[in-house]
Amino acid sequence: MSRVQEKFSELCREVEDISRSCGRCAGDVKILVVSKTVPVEVMKELYACGVREFGENREPELAMKVSAMADDIVWHFIGPLQTNKIRKVVKNAAVIHSVASTAHIERLERIAGEEGKHPEILLEVNVSGESSKGGFTPDELFSAAAVAAKCANVNWTGLMTMAPLNASGVELTEIFSKLRELRDRCERETGKELKTLSMGMSGDFPEAIACGATVIRVGSRIFK
Repeated sequence: MSRVQEKFSELCREVEDISRSCGRCAGDVKILVVSKTVPVEVMKELYACGVREFGENREPELAMKVSAMADDIVWHFIGPLQTNKIRKVVKNAAVIHSVASTAHIERLERIAGEEGKHPEILLEVNVSGESSKGGFTPDELFSAAAVAAKCANVNWTGLMTMAPLNASGVELTEIFSKLRELRDRCERETGKELKTLSMGMSGDFPEAIACGATVIRVGSRIFK
């Protein structure tokens, strides 16, 4: 077993232990392997031990890796979504985590229809209010949710957020709990089931799991 495979196995065990300690089932939390800047050869080591979902944050790198890796991989786009790159992202990504404007929801819906694609989308929410982060404010979210809920070509399945880099445990719990509360309100207001809460990264996934994360985005914990 390679070092990368060992670290991934250790992470899986830790996620299972944390999930159980929070009263959750071991399979409730998906580990999305963030593979940005990671060579294809290293990614193939994880593929060999069963990993089938990877997250990329730049469209050119996503397209390159899609062509270099196996066809059964589910690709996630997790970086800032640029208007002029949306068509290329739609062609390659099954899940798009970073939808941060109503204009992008509408453009994704139109292009997905033109391309015959049906990607899942997550609405990104800037829960912490950091000026350096994208995403809807909590107040903006509900009008965007009403638009997303009516889409036929893209499937809106939940919300995503990023916490501040040096947030305390208390702050992390507040941010991740708030996203869960926003998800619950979106479900009530739109009548749509939203199964995905994409929150938590290498440095804060334990707090995210405790607050209900269904997807954690982990890269450096595996590759560094």
